[in-house]
Amino acid sequence: MEQLYTKDTQAIFWNNNKTAIQRMLDYDYTIQRKTPSVAAIVAPTSGNKFEKFFFGPDEVMIPLFKTTADAKAAQPQADVLLNFASFRTAYDVTMEALSIGGFSSMMITAEGIPERLARGMNQTAREKGVTIIGPATVGAITPGAFKVANIGGTITNIVNSKLHRAGSCGLVTRSGGLFNELSNIISINADGIAEGVAIGGDRFVGSVFIDNLLRMEKNPAVKYMILLGEVGGTEEYKVIEAIKSGAITKPVIAWCIGTIAKYYDSGVQFGHAGASANADSETAEFKNKAMADAGIHVPASFNELPAMINKVFTDLNLADIPEPSMSVCPTVRRSKEFICTISDDRGDEATYAGFPISSVATPDTGKGIGDVVSLLWFKKQYPKWATDFIETVMKTVADHGPAVSGAHNAKVTARAGKSVVESLVTGLLTIGPRFGGAIDGAAEHFKYADDNGLNPKEFLNHMKKEGIPIPGIGHRIKSLKNPDLRVTGLMNYAAEHFPSTPLLDYARTVEALTTSKKENLILNVDGTIGILMVDMWRALGYTEDEINEFIASGTLNAFFIVGRSIGFIGHILDEKRLAMPMYRHPMDDILYDVPMAEEI
Repeated sequence: MEQLYTKDTQAIFWNNNKTAIQRMLDYDYTIQRKTPSVAAIVAPTSGNKFEKFFFGPDEVMIPLFKTTADAKAAQPQADVLLNFASFRTAYDVTMEALSIGGFSSMMITAEGIPERLARGMNQTAREKGVTIIGPATVGAITPGAFKVANIGGTITNIVNSKLHRAGSCGLVTRSGGLFNELSNIISINADGIAEGVAIGGDRFVGSVFIDNLLRMEKNPAVKYMILLGEVGGTEEYKVIEAIKSGAITKPVIAWCIGTIAKYYDSGVQFGHAGASANADSETAEFKNKAMADAGIHVPASFNELPAMINKVFTDLNLADIPEPSMSVCPTVRRSKEFICTISDDRGDEATYAGFPISSVATPDTGKGIGDVVSLLWFKKQYPKWATDFIETVMKTVADHGPAVSGAHNAKVTARAGKSVVESLVTGLLTIGPRFGGAIDGAAEHFKYADDNGLNPKEFLNHMKKEGIPIPGIGHRIKSLKNPDLRVTGLMNYAAEHFPSTPLLDYARTVEALTTSKKENLILNVDGTIGILMVDMWRALGYTEDEINEFIASGTLNAFFIVGRSIGFIGHILDEKRLAMPMYRHPMDDILYDVPMAEEI
């Protein structure tokens, strides 16, 4: 891997650190990335499905997931894990992600992961070919392509440090704060950096200096490299050996922070867990001398580092880097209160899930109401057999006469002189568990039985134990000898057009048991619709969780609502056409039982 990140790199962010994520998206917008660099967020304790963030003046929705596995399955192209878990869970999060696979690099911000665990974690990553940045790091950056979280600071600082576009320096530091400072120094004395990594301040980090410098050696965008080490550890000596062996041929500038340590009588730790010398070879002064002896450009002090950078850069005689166009993030942004993901009316023509209305509305398009439902309800283009089935369902449930509660309510309201809308609403308000709701219930309970491998007898016992009559079973007048032709029509359609009907097949075995007890305990129209809807969604490739969500949200009942609205409106218009008077229920149809009220 010659380059750590590209402009197509996307990450999964573990822990919903909103400030860090927003900084990444602001950077994306500034450098004019087409897609946000954060593809998903893992937030185990959140009940939300997404989080809104600004992308320039507009907002984008980043999906939230409970687990890394779920996020990776939904966003397989995201090959970077940004692990913002605490030091108590960062190890487990990383090891789980390594087990899942599909990640090329991982960044760990937590400081203080136990050293035994850190060493095992880093070894596992090496065996799997995964680059670990950290622990105890602010991350890494490929200017003009991708940046990790907070590295580089604010957008203003990033632009001032030329981190918005690629330069020619490869920068590797231990310190995140000094990474930002050195980026600024390089921008003033050279042309910026091509790639930068803050490897982290813990004693045992994943990718060390030599790992990153060897990668930068192969990266043609990197013309020279800068290493900023510190007191403690011996990783700088691996770089010395690589230069001596010829593995690194590009110019290297280096300095180890902590030369002041020699003025202390006893060992002192400088900030990072790894910044403590345990031997003379781990002191900053000793390492600086060894690097200078190996031919590395080492200044006499940190204060002389800028001049040395300028000299090495000037000697390379590199061509000037043109400044790319940038977008400017607005200073004032307002979050949107509503979200719409199904239609858009901002253009010349409104769209249904991306399709102009004219492309689905007229008969010559070959599209029907089922196609519009699939677009606006599910944001999918269903095949013809499925859209025809949706239309069949709505036609089947459109009306069942004036005596049912919904039609009765609508007619009474219309006769009171109310409008079509008001009359329709009174009818719709009766739809629920006892009227139309059996579609939802049948889908839910038959699917539960099928999912859990219950045979018909076990299913009946389960429903009896729950104290719930089986939704979708039973009819007032229809029976095996007097079948419901609506049910027959739906089943015939499914048999001819559905790829398979496993839940209906299961329901028929249940029906065989219930009708053996009583002939009218047949699979009724509500049950048939609910069960076949599940079969339809399974055939269309939805997951069981997605289907369960459709059922829980009342999607099945929605088909009944739309279909029955046709009938309700028909009854309302019938009342208007007949100019029917105000309705009063006949008293002889009311059982009056009104004793004298007891005095308290």
